[in-house]
Amino acid sequence: MIRIAIRSAHLAATLLMGGALCCAAVAPAQELNPTADARTANGVQNGGRPVGELNGVPLYRVNVVQRDLDAVNYFHRSGSTKIAMTGTSLLPRVKGEAKVGSEKGRISIDVHLEGLTPANGFGPEYLTYVLWAITPDGAPSNLGEVLPTGGGMKVDMQVTTNLQSFGLIVTAEPYFAVKVPSDVVVVENHIIEDKTAGVLGKVNAHYTLLPKGLYAETAGSKTVFDPITRNEHSPLELYEAHNAYNIARLAGADKYAPDILAQVQTALKNADDMDMSKHRDEKMEITYARDAVQRAEDARISSLRKREAERQQAQVDARQVAESQAAASQLAAQQEALNAERARAAADREAAERARAEAQAANAQAAAASANAAAADSAAKAAAAQQSVVAMRERLKEQLNAVLATQETARGLVVTLGDVLFDTGRSNLKQNAQISLAKVSVILQQYPDLKLQIEGYTDAVGSDEYNLKLSQSRADSTKAFLVTNNVNPESVTATGYGKSHPVADNSTAQGKAQNRRVEMVVSGPSIGVQTQAPTDAGQ
Repeated sequence: MIRIAIRSAHLAATLLMGGALCCAAVAPAQELNPTADARTANGVQNGGRPVGELNGVPLYRVNVVQRDLDAVNYFHRSGSTKIAMTGTSLLPRVKGEAKVGSEKGRISIDVHLEGLTPANGFGPEYLTYVLWAITPDGAPSNLGEVLPTGGGMKVDMQVTTNLQSFGLIVTAEPYFAVKVPSDVVVVENHIIEDKTAGVLGKVNAHYTLLPKGLYAETAGSKTVFDPITRNEHSPLELYEAHNAYNIARLAGADKYAPDILAQVQTALKNADDMDMSKHRDEKMEITYARDAVQRAEDARISSLRKREAERQQAQVDARQVAESQAAASQLAAQQEALNAERARAAADREAAERARAEAQAANAQAAAASANAAAADSAAKAAAAQQSVVAMRERLKEQLNAVLATQETARGLVVTLGDVLFDTGRSNLKQNAQISLAKVSVILQQYPDLKLQIEGYTDAVGSDEYNLKLSQSRADSTKAFLVTNNVNPESVTATGYGKSHPVADNSTAQGKAQNRRVEMVVSGPSIGVQTQAPTDAGQ
Protein backbone atom coordinates (compact mmCIF):
# COMPACT_ATOMS: atom_id res chain seq x y z
CA MET A 1 0.00 0.00 0.00
CA ILE A 2 1.51 3.38 -1.07
CA ARG A 3 1.28 5.85 1.78
CA ILE A 4 2.01 9.25 0.23
CA ALA A 5 -0.04 12.40 0.62
CA ILE A 6 -1.58 13.01 -2.81
CA ARG A 7 -1.03 16.68 -3.62
CA SER A 8 -1.49 16.73 -7.39
CA ALA A 9 -3.17 14.79 -10.16
CA HIS A 10 0.24 13.99 -11.58
CA LEU A 11 1.36 12.34 -8.34
CA ALA A 12 -1.61 9.96 -8.56
CA ALA A 13 -0.85 9.29 -12.22
CA THR A 14 2.75 8.53 -11.38
CA LEU A 15 1.87 6.08 -8.61
CA LEU A 16 -0.43 4.24 -11.01
CA MET A 17 2.30 4.08 -13.59
CA GLY A 18 2.99 0.38 -12.87
CA GLY A 19 -0.20 -0.63 -14.68
CA ALA A 20 0.67 1.50 -17.70
CA LEU A 21 4.16 0.06 -17.79
CA CYS A 22 2.74 -3.47 -17.77
CA CYS A 23 1.19 -2.71 -21.15
CA ALA A 24 4.37 -1.15 -22.52
CA ALA A 25 6.66 -3.99 -21.32
CA VAL A 26 9.52 -1.67 -20.51
CA ALA A 27 11.31 -3.38 -17.62
CA PRO A 28 14.30 -4.49 -19.70
CA ALA A 29 14.78 -0.96 -20.98
CA GLN A 30 17.71 0.00 -18.77
CA GLU A 31 19.86 -3.15 -18.94
CA LEU A 32 23.36 -3.06 -20.46
CA ASN A 33 23.42 -2.41 -24.21
CA PRO A 34 24.99 -4.95 -26.59
CA THR A 35 27.51 -2.45 -27.94
CA ALA A 36 29.88 -5.21 -29.01
CA ASP A 37 27.43 -6.65 -31.56
CA ALA A 38 27.88 -5.97 -35.27
CA ARG A 39 25.87 -3.00 -36.52
CA THR A 40 24.15 -2.51 -39.85
CA ALA A 41 24.75 0.59 -41.91
CA ASN A 42 21.96 2.54 -40.21
CA GLY A 43 23.22 1.79 -36.70
CA VAL A 44 20.56 -0.77 -35.75
CA GLN A 45 21.99 -4.02 -34.42
CA ASN A 46 21.01 -7.57 -35.39
CA GLY A 47 18.22 -6.53 -37.70
CA GLY A 48 16.57 -4.51 -34.94
CA ARG A 49 16.71 -7.40 -32.44
CA PRO A 50 19.86 -6.98 -30.32
CA VAL A 51 20.41 -9.05 -27.21
CA GLY A 52 21.89 -7.25 -24.21
CA GLU A 53 24.16 -9.22 -21.94
CA LEU A 54 25.32 -8.98 -18.35
CA ASN A 55 27.98 -11.54 -17.36
CA GLY A 56 27.15 -13.44 -20.53
CA VAL A 57 23.39 -13.66 -19.81
CA PRO A 58 21.02 -12.19 -22.46
CA LEU A 59 18.67 -9.76 -20.76
CA TYR A 60 16.50 -7.96 -23.29
CA ARG A 61 15.59 -7.63 -26.93
CA VAL A 62 14.97 -4.06 -28.12
CA ASN A 63 15.89 -1.81 -30.97
CA VAL A 64 18.83 0.46 -30.27
CA VAL A 65 20.06 3.65 -31.86
CA GLN A 66 23.47 5.26 -32.05
CA ARG A 67 24.48 8.82 -31.29
CA ASP A 68 27.82 10.57 -31.63
CA LEU A 69 29.44 12.64 -28.88
CA ASP A 70 32.65 14.64 -28.65
CA ALA A 71 34.99 13.04 -26.12
CA VAL A 72 37.98 14.73 -24.51
CA ASN A 73 41.22 13.16 -23.26
CA TYR A 74 42.18 15.26 -20.25
CA PHE A 75 45.90 15.48 -19.47
CA HIS A 76 46.88 13.72 -16.25
CA ARG A 77 47.32 16.22 -13.36
CA SER A 78 47.12 19.14 -15.76
CA GLY A 79 44.89 21.41 -13.68
CA SER A 80 41.36 22.29 -14.78
CA THR A 81 39.62 23.21 -18.01
CA LYS A 82 36.09 24.04 -19.12
CA ILE A 83 33.74 22.36 -21.57
CA ALA A 84 30.35 23.62 -22.70
CA MET A 85 27.12 21.84 -21.70
CA THR A 86 24.39 22.52 -24.29
CA GLY A 87 20.76 21.45 -24.42
CA THR A 88 19.64 19.13 -27.23
CA SER A 89 16.53 19.62 -29.34
CA LEU A 90 14.49 18.20 -26.42
CA LEU A 91 15.59 21.03 -24.10
CA PRO A 92 17.21 23.66 -26.35
CA ARG A 93 17.14 26.36 -23.66
CA VAL A 94 19.42 24.49 -21.29
CA LYS A 95 22.90 25.95 -21.09
CA GLY A 96 25.85 25.65 -18.80
CA GLU A 97 29.37 24.39 -18.51
CA ALA A 98 31.49 21.80 -16.73
CA LYS A 99 34.81 22.49 -15.06
CA VAL A 100 37.00 19.40 -15.35
CA GLY A 101 40.07 19.02 -13.16
CA SER A 102 42.70 16.30 -13.43
CA GLU A 103 44.67 15.72 -10.25
CA LYS A 104 45.77 13.03 -7.79
CA GLY A 105 44.83 10.13 -10.04
CA ARG A 106 41.19 11.14 -10.56
CA ILE A 107 39.08 13.55 -12.57
CA SER A 108 36.83 16.00 -10.73
CA ILE A 109 33.84 17.48 -12.55
CA ASP A 110 31.92 20.60 -11.41
CA VAL A 111 28.72 20.92 -13.46
CA HIS A 112 26.57 24.05 -13.67
CA LEU A 113 23.32 24.00 -15.69
CA GLU A 114 20.41 26.40 -16.08
CA GLY A 115 16.93 25.84 -17.51
CA LEU A 116 16.61 22.12 -16.70
CA THR A 117 12.86 21.60 -16.43
CA PRO A 118 11.41 18.67 -14.40
CA ALA A 119 12.18 15.31 -15.99
CA ASN A 120 8.65 13.96 -16.03
CA GLY A 121 7.74 16.63 -18.55
CA PHE A 122 8.79 13.91 -20.99
CA GLY A 123 6.30 11.42 -19.56
CA PRO A 124 5.07 10.32 -16.13
CA GLU A 125 7.69 7.58 -15.92
CA TYR A 126 10.64 9.97 -16.23
CA LEU A 127 11.20 11.30 -12.73
CA THR A 128 14.82 12.44 -12.63
CA TYR A 129 17.96 13.19 -14.60
CA VAL A 130 21.29 11.35 -14.56
CA LEU A 131 24.75 12.63 -15.54
CA TRP A 132 26.76 10.15 -17.62
CA ALA A 133 30.38 9.84 -18.73
CA ILE A 134 30.64 8.09 -22.12
CA THR A 135 34.04 6.63 -23.12
CA PRO A 136 35.28 6.83 -26.74
CA ASP A 137 34.38 3.14 -27.03
CA GLY A 138 30.78 3.84 -26.02
CA ALA A 139 30.80 2.49 -22.44
CA PRO A 140 28.48 4.52 -20.13
CA SER A 141 29.27 5.35 -16.50
CA ASN A 142 26.55 6.68 -14.17
CA LEU A 143 28.08 9.74 -12.42
CA GLY A 144 25.04 10.55 -10.31
CA GLU A 145 21.58 12.07 -10.15
CA VAL A 146 21.04 15.59 -11.49
CA LEU A 147 18.62 17.51 -9.27
CA PRO A 148 17.50 20.99 -10.41
CA THR A 149 16.88 23.47 -7.58
CA GLY A 150 15.41 26.91 -7.28
CA GLY A 151 13.11 28.90 -9.52
CA GLY A 152 15.73 29.11 -12.29
CA MET A 153 15.88 25.35 -12.48
CA LYS A 154 19.62 25.45 -11.89
CA VAL A 155 21.98 22.59 -11.21
CA ASP A 156 25.29 22.72 -9.36
CA MET A 157 26.90 19.36 -8.68
CA GLN A 158 30.36 17.99 -8.08
CA VAL A 159 31.35 14.42 -9.05
CA THR A 160 34.52 12.45 -9.72
CA THR A 161 35.48 9.69 -12.14
CA ASN A 162 38.50 7.47 -12.74
CA LEU A 163 38.05 7.73 -16.52
CA GLN A 164 40.67 9.64 -18.53
CA SER A 165 38.84 10.17 -21.85
CA PHE A 166 35.10 10.75 -21.92
CA GLY A 167 32.19 12.90 -23.01
CA LEU A 168 29.33 14.10 -20.79
CA ILE A 169 25.57 13.82 -21.34
CA VAL A 170 22.45 14.22 -19.21
CA THR A 171 19.42 11.95 -19.76
CA ALA A 172 15.92 11.72 -18.33
CA GLU A 173 15.45 8.48 -16.39
CA PRO A 174 12.78 6.69 -14.30
CA TYR A 175 15.16 6.61 -11.30
CA PHE A 176 18.77 7.37 -10.48
CA ALA A 177 20.20 3.83 -10.26
CA VAL A 178 19.90 2.88 -13.97
CA LYS A 179 22.83 1.08 -15.60
CA VAL A 180 22.64 2.55 -19.14
CA PRO A 181 21.21 5.84 -20.40
CA SER A 182 17.81 6.18 -22.03
CA ASP A 183 17.68 7.99 -25.36
CA VAL A 184 16.02 11.02 -23.81
CA VAL A 185 19.30 12.95 -24.05
CA VAL A 186 18.68 16.53 -22.97
CA VAL A 187 22.25 17.86 -22.53
CA GLU A 188 25.52 17.09 -24.30
CA ASN A 189 29.03 18.45 -23.89
CA HIS A 190 30.75 20.41 -26.63
CA ILE A 191 34.39 21.37 -26.92
CA ILE A 192 35.00 25.10 -26.53
CA GLU A 193 37.52 26.17 -29.13
CA ASP A 194 40.66 27.68 -27.57
CA LYS A 195 39.22 27.14 -24.06
CA THR A 196 38.95 23.40 -23.57
CA ALA A 197 42.49 22.42 -22.63
CA GLY A 198 44.08 19.00 -22.64
CA VAL A 199 42.50 17.73 -25.87
CA LEU A 200 44.82 15.07 -27.23
CA GLY A 201 42.50 14.27 -30.08
CA LYS A 202 38.93 15.05 -30.97
CA VAL A 203 37.18 11.70 -31.30
CA ASN A 204 33.59 10.70 -31.78
CA ALA A 205 32.34 8.51 -28.95
CA HIS A 206 29.67 6.25 -30.44
CA TYR A 207 27.35 5.53 -27.54
CA THR A 208 24.50 3.13 -28.20
CA LEU A 209 21.30 4.17 -26.45
CA LEU A 210 17.79 2.84 -26.09
CA PRO A 211 15.32 4.41 -28.52
CA LYS A 212 13.44 7.49 -27.50
CA GLY A 213 9.92 6.73 -26.28
CA LEU A 214 10.63 3.22 -25.05
CA TYR A 215 8.79 4.05 -21.82
CA ALA A 216 6.34 6.47 -23.45
CA GLU A 217 6.07 8.65 -26.55
CA THR A 218 8.32 11.69 -26.05
CA ALA A 219 7.83 14.84 -28.04
CA GLY A 220 9.73 17.24 -25.79
CA SER A 221 9.73 18.81 -22.36
CA LYS A 222 6.03 19.87 -22.66
CA THR A 223 4.62 16.37 -23.15
CA VAL A 224 3.31 16.65 -19.58
CA PHE A 225 1.99 20.13 -18.85
CA ASP A 226 2.09 20.03 -15.06
CA PRO A 227 5.25 18.07 -14.22
CA ILE A 228 6.20 16.96 -10.72
CA THR A 229 8.85 19.08 -9.05
CA ARG A 230 10.91 18.77 -5.87
CA ASN A 231 8.94 21.56 -4.19
CA GLU A 232 5.92 19.43 -3.20
CA HIS A 233 5.54 17.85 0.21
CA SER A 234 6.89 14.45 -0.88
CA PRO A 235 10.48 14.52 -2.17
CA LEU A 236 11.20 13.44 -5.73
CA GLU A 237 13.26 10.54 -4.42
CA LEU A 238 10.10 8.95 -3.02
CA TYR A 239 8.47 9.04 -6.46
CA GLU A 240 11.59 7.42 -7.92
CA ALA A 241 11.42 4.70 -5.27
CA HIS A 242 7.82 3.79 -6.14
CA ASN A 243 8.67 3.99 -9.84
CA ALA A 244 11.65 1.63 -9.42
CA TYR A 245 9.52 -0.75 -7.30
CA ASN A 246 6.82 -0.92 -10.01
CA ILE A 247 9.39 -1.53 -12.75
CA ALA A 248 11.06 -4.29 -10.70
CA ARG A 249 7.69 -5.99 -10.16
CA LEU A 250 6.99 -5.67 -13.90
CA ALA A 251 10.25 -7.54 -14.50
CA GLY A 252 8.95 -10.39 -12.31
CA ALA A 253 10.80 -9.62 -9.08
CA ASP A 254 7.86 -11.03 -7.04
CA LYS A 255 8.71 -14.44 -8.49
CA TYR A 256 12.42 -14.26 -9.27
CA ALA A 257 13.85 -12.00 -6.55
CA PRO A 258 11.36 -12.03 -3.65
CA ASP A 259 14.10 -11.66 -1.04
CA ILE A 260 15.46 -8.48 -2.62
CA LEU A 261 11.94 -7.17 -3.30
CA ALA A 262 11.09 -7.69 0.37
CA GLN A 263 14.00 -5.41 1.26
CA VAL A 264 12.68 -2.88 -1.25
CA GLN A 265 9.25 -3.01 0.35
CA THR A 266 10.76 -2.51 3.80
CA ALA A 267 12.79 0.51 2.67
CA LEU A 268 9.78 1.89 0.78
CA LYS A 269 7.49 1.45 3.81
CA ASN A 270 10.03 3.25 5.99
CA ALA A 271 10.14 6.11 3.51
CA ASP A 272 6.32 6.26 3.27
CA ASP A 273 5.94 6.18 7.06
CA MET A 274 8.50 8.95 7.41
CA ASP A 275 6.67 10.98 4.74
CA MET A 276 3.38 10.72 6.72
CA SER A 277 4.99 11.24 10.11
CA LYS A 278 4.35 14.38 12.12
CA HIS A 279 8.03 14.39 13.06
CA ARG A 280 9.19 14.00 9.52
CA ASP A 281 12.94 13.72 8.87
CA GLU A 282 13.28 14.47 5.15
CA LYS A 283 16.95 13.43 5.00
CA MET A 284 16.15 10.02 6.47
CA GLU A 285 13.12 9.72 4.18
CA ILE A 286 15.32 10.35 1.12
CA THR A 287 17.88 7.87 2.45
CA TYR A 288 15.21 5.16 2.70
CA ALA A 289 13.89 6.06 -0.77
CA ARG A 290 17.29 5.95 -2.46
CA ASP A 291 18.04 2.61 -0.79
CA ALA A 292 14.74 1.29 -2.19
CA VAL A 293 15.69 2.49 -5.70
CA GLN A 294 19.06 0.80 -5.62
CA ARG A 295 17.69 -2.50 -4.31
CA ALA A 296 14.82 -2.38 -6.82
CA GLU A 297 17.31 -2.09 -9.67
CA ASP A 298 19.20 -5.10 -8.24
CA ALA A 299 15.93 -7.05 -8.05
CA ARG A 300 15.07 -6.12 -11.64
CA ILE A 301 18.40 -7.24 -13.05
CA SER A 302 18.36 -10.46 -11.00
CA SER A 303 14.86 -11.19 -12.30
CA LEU A 304 15.85 -10.52 -15.90
CA ARG A 305 18.75 -12.93 -15.59
CA LYS A 306 16.57 -15.69 -14.15
CA ARG A 307 13.82 -15.12 -16.72
CA GLU A 308 16.34 -15.38 -19.51
CA ALA A 309 17.81 -18.52 -17.94
CA GLU A 310 14.30 -20.04 -17.82
CA ARG A 311 13.69 -19.09 -21.44
CA GLN A 312 16.94 -20.64 -22.55
CA GLN A 313 16.30 -23.78 -20.49
CA ALA A 314 12.82 -24.10 -22.02
CA GLN A 315 14.36 -23.88 -25.47
CA VAL A 316 16.92 -26.50 -24.53
CA ASP A 317 14.23 -28.80 -23.11
CA ALA A 318 12.03 -28.40 -26.18
CA ARG A 319 14.96 -29.05 -28.47
CA GLN A 320 15.93 -32.15 -26.50
CA VAL A 321 12.38 -33.52 -26.66
CA ALA A 322 12.22 -32.90 -30.40
CA GLU A 323 15.62 -34.46 -30.92
CA SER A 324 14.64 -37.46 -28.79
CA GLN A 325 11.45 -37.99 -30.78
CA ALA A 326 13.28 -37.63 -34.07
CA ALA A 327 15.95 -40.05 -32.89
CA ALA A 328 13.30 -42.61 -31.85
CA SER A 329 11.58 -42.37 -35.25
CA GLN A 330 14.88 -42.66 -37.05
CA LEU A 331 15.87 -45.66 -34.91
CA ALA A 332 12.58 -47.43 -35.69
CA ALA A 333 13.04 -46.85 -39.42
CA GLN A 334 16.62 -48.06 -39.23
CA GLN A 335 15.54 -51.20 -37.34
CA GLU A 336 12.90 -51.98 -39.97
CA ALA A 337 15.42 -51.52 -42.78
CA LEU A 338 17.92 -53.65 -40.85
CA ASN A 339 15.41 -56.52 -40.49
CA ALA A 340 14.68 -56.49 -44.23
CA GLU A 341 18.39 -56.43 -44.98
CA ARG A 342 18.97 -59.35 -42.63
CA ALA A 343 16.29 -61.41 -44.42
CA ARG A 344 17.88 -60.72 -47.80
CA ALA A 345 21.31 -61.52 -46.42
CA ALA A 346 20.10 -64.86 -45.01
CA ALA A 347 18.76 -65.89 -48.44
CA ASP A 348 22.01 -64.82 -50.09
CA ARG A 349 24.02 -66.78 -47.53
CA GLU A 350 22.08 -69.99 -48.27
CA ALA A 351 22.72 -69.64 -51.99
CA ALA A 352 26.36 -68.80 -51.35
CA GLU A 353 26.80 -71.83 -49.08
CA ARG A 354 25.54 -74.17 -51.80
CA ALA A 355 27.84 -72.63 -54.38
CA ARG A 356 30.74 -72.67 -51.92
CA ALA A 357 30.30 -76.37 -51.18
CA GLU A 358 30.35 -77.21 -54.87
CA ALA A 359 33.39 -75.01 -55.45
CA GLN A 360 35.27 -76.42 -52.47
CA ALA A 361 35.22 -79.90 -53.86
CA ALA A 362 36.63 -78.71 -57.18
CA ASN A 363 39.15 -76.43 -55.56
CA ALA A 364 40.46 -79.05 -53.17
CA GLN A 365 42.12 -81.00 -55.97
CA ALA A 366 43.50 -77.90 -57.62
CA ALA A 367 44.76 -76.63 -54.27
CA ALA A 368 46.73 -79.77 -53.58
CA ALA A 369 48.51 -79.54 -56.92
CA SER A 370 49.06 -75.80 -56.52
CA ALA A 371 50.45 -76.25 -53.00
CA ASN A 372 53.06 -78.68 -54.22
CA ALA A 373 54.11 -76.33 -56.98
CA ALA A 374 54.13 -73.30 -54.64
CA ALA A 375 56.29 -75.11 -52.10
CA ALA A 376 58.87 -75.88 -54.72
CA ASP A 377 58.78 -72.32 -56.04
CA SER A 378 59.06 -70.83 -52.54
CA ALA A 379 62.08 -72.95 -51.74
CA ALA A 380 63.77 -71.82 -54.92
CA LYS A 381 62.95 -68.16 -54.25
CA ALA A 382 64.14 -68.38 -50.65
CA ALA A 383 67.44 -69.80 -51.76
CA ALA A 384 67.84 -67.12 -54.39
CA ALA A 385 66.88 -64.38 -51.95
CA GLN A 386 69.36 -65.64 -49.41
CA GLN A 387 72.09 -65.67 -52.00
CA SER A 388 71.12 -62.12 -53.04
CA VAL A 389 71.21 -60.88 -49.44
CA VAL A 390 74.60 -62.47 -48.81
CA ALA A 391 75.95 -61.03 -52.04
CA MET A 392 74.63 -57.56 -51.22
CA ARG A 393 76.07 -57.72 -47.70
CA GLU A 394 79.47 -58.71 -49.08
CA ARG A 395 79.39 -55.96 -51.68
CA LEU A 396 78.44 -53.34 -49.04
CA LYS A 397 81.16 -54.64 -46.74
CA GLU A 398 83.77 -54.28 -49.50
CA GLN A 399 82.57 -50.74 -50.31
CA LEU A 400 82.71 -49.64 -46.67
CA ASN A 401 86.02 -51.42 -46.02
CA ALA A 402 87.57 -49.43 -48.82
CA VAL A 403 86.90 -46.28 -46.77
CA LEU A 404 87.02 -47.33 -43.10
CA ALA A 405 87.71 -50.53 -41.22
CA THR A 406 84.55 -52.64 -41.45
CA GLN A 407 83.83 -56.04 -39.97
CA GLU A 408 80.80 -58.32 -40.09
CA THR A 409 79.17 -59.17 -36.76
CA ALA A 410 75.90 -60.68 -35.53
CA ARG A 411 74.58 -57.12 -35.18
CA GLY A 412 75.50 -56.16 -38.77
CA LEU A 413 78.41 -54.46 -40.50
CA VAL A 414 80.40 -52.43 -37.96
CA VAL A 415 82.32 -49.44 -39.39
CA THR A 416 84.84 -48.05 -36.88
CA LEU A 417 86.07 -44.47 -36.57
CA GLY A 418 89.12 -44.52 -34.35
CA ASP A 419 90.00 -41.95 -31.73
CA VAL A 420 92.53 -40.33 -34.08
CA LEU A 421 89.64 -38.96 -36.17
CA PHE A 422 88.67 -36.61 -33.31
CA ASP A 423 90.64 -33.99 -31.40
CA THR A 424 91.67 -35.21 -27.96
CA GLY A 425 88.76 -34.85 -25.53
CA ARG A 426 86.65 -33.11 -28.23
CA SER A 427 83.80 -34.14 -30.51
CA ASN A 428 84.78 -32.16 -33.60
CA LEU A 429 85.53 -34.37 -36.62
CA LYS A 430 88.95 -33.90 -38.16
CA GLN A 431 89.21 -33.22 -41.88
CA ASN A 432 90.28 -36.75 -42.82
CA ALA A 433 87.32 -38.09 -40.79
CA GLN A 434 84.95 -35.80 -42.66
CA ILE A 435 86.35 -37.01 -46.01
CA SER A 436 85.85 -40.64 -44.99
CA LEU A 437 82.31 -40.02 -43.71
CA ALA A 438 81.39 -38.19 -46.90
CA LYS A 439 82.36 -41.28 -48.86
CA VAL A 440 80.37 -43.47 -46.44
CA SER A 441 77.31 -41.30 -46.91
CA VAL A 442 77.47 -41.76 -50.68
CA ILE A 443 77.61 -45.54 -50.22
CA LEU A 444 74.71 -45.61 -47.73
CA GLN A 445 72.44 -43.66 -50.10
CA GLN A 446 72.59 -46.60 -52.50
CA TYR A 447 70.73 -48.76 -49.91
CA PRO A 448 67.54 -46.87 -48.83
CA ASP A 449 66.32 -49.53 -46.36
CA LEU A 450 69.48 -49.60 -44.26
CA LYS A 451 69.49 -48.56 -40.60
CA LEU A 452 72.54 -46.88 -39.08
CA GLN A 453 73.27 -47.05 -35.32
CA ILE A 454 76.02 -44.59 -34.43
CA GLU A 455 77.56 -45.55 -31.07
CA GLY A 456 80.18 -43.55 -29.18
CA TYR A 457 82.61 -45.24 -26.74
CA THR A 458 85.50 -44.05 -24.53
CA ASP A 459 88.26 -45.63 -22.48
CA ALA A 460 87.98 -45.96 -18.69
CA VAL A 461 89.89 -42.76 -17.87
CA GLY A 462 87.70 -40.08 -16.21
CA SER A 463 84.28 -40.10 -14.58
CA ASP A 464 81.28 -41.97 -15.94
CA GLU A 465 79.42 -38.71 -16.49
CA TYR A 466 82.27 -37.12 -18.46
CA ASN A 467 82.81 -40.21 -20.65
CA LEU A 468 79.09 -40.64 -21.31
CA LYS A 469 78.78 -36.98 -22.36
CA LEU A 470 81.90 -37.15 -24.60
CA SER A 471 80.74 -40.36 -26.28
CA GLN A 472 77.26 -38.95 -26.91
CA SER A 473 78.72 -35.74 -28.32
CA ARG A 474 80.98 -37.68 -30.74
CA ALA A 475 78.07 -39.87 -31.84
CA ASP A 476 75.87 -36.78 -32.38
CA SER A 477 78.64 -35.05 -34.34
CA THR A 478 78.99 -38.07 -36.61
CA LYS A 479 75.21 -38.29 -37.15
CA ALA A 480 74.94 -34.56 -37.90
CA PHE A 481 77.67 -34.82 -40.55
CA LEU A 482 76.02 -37.79 -42.27
CA VAL A 483 72.59 -36.12 -42.25
CA THR A 484 74.14 -32.97 -43.68
CA ASN A 485 75.48 -35.20 -46.48
CA ASN A 486 71.99 -36.44 -47.42
CA VAL A 487 71.72 -39.57 -45.30
CA ASN A 488 68.07 -40.02 -44.29
CA PRO A 489 67.85 -38.68 -40.69
CA GLU A 490 64.98 -41.07 -39.88
CA SER A 491 67.27 -44.07 -40.49
CA VAL A 492 70.06 -42.83 -38.21
CA THR A 493 70.31 -42.99 -34.40
CA ALA A 494 73.13 -41.72 -32.19
CA THR A 495 73.85 -43.03 -28.69
CA GLY A 496 76.78 -42.55 -26.34
CA TYR A 497 77.75 -45.53 -24.18
CA GLY A 498 80.78 -44.00 -22.40
CA LYS A 499 83.26 -46.54 -21.06
CA SER A 500 80.84 -49.50 -21.39
CA HIS A 501 81.34 -52.33 -23.91
CA PRO A 502 85.18 -52.09 -24.21
CA VAL A 503 86.84 -54.04 -27.06
CA ALA A 504 90.31 -54.08 -25.48
CA ASP A 505 92.05 -53.96 -22.11
CA ASN A 506 91.89 -50.45 -20.60
CA SER A 507 95.05 -51.11 -18.60
CA THR A 508 97.30 -50.50 -21.65
CA ALA A 509 97.68 -47.43 -23.84
CA GLN A 510 96.96 -49.49 -26.95
CA GLY A 511 93.81 -50.94 -25.40
CA LYS A 512 92.60 -47.50 -24.37
CA ALA A 513 93.14 -46.20 -27.91
CA GLN A 514 91.05 -49.06 -29.31
CA ASN A 515 88.25 -48.37 -26.82
CA ARG A 516 88.11 -44.66 -27.80
CA ARG A 517 86.03 -45.08 -30.92
CA VAL A 518 82.79 -44.36 -32.78
CA GLU A 519 81.15 -47.38 -34.38
CA MET A 520 78.51 -47.23 -37.12
CA VAL A 521 76.47 -50.43 -37.06
CA VAL A 522 74.81 -50.97 -40.46
CA SER A 523 71.77 -53.29 -40.53
CA GLY A 524 68.59 -53.75 -42.53
CA PRO A 525 66.51 -56.20 -44.57
CA SER A 526 68.61 -55.81 -47.73
CA ILE A 527 71.68 -57.28 -46.00
CA GLY A 528 69.73 -59.75 -43.86
CA VAL A 529 70.47 -58.28 -40.41
CA GLN A 530 67.98 -56.81 -37.92
CA THR A 531 68.88 -53.87 -35.67
CA GLN A 532 70.18 -54.94 -32.22
CA ALA A 533 71.50 -53.15 -29.14
CA PRO A 534 75.18 -53.59 -28.29
CA THR A 535 76.27 -56.29 -25.82
CA ASP A 536 79.68 -57.12 -24.43
CA ALA A 537 79.48 -60.54 -26.00
CA GLY A 538 78.17 -59.22 -29.32
CA GLN A 539 80.78 -56.55 -29.84
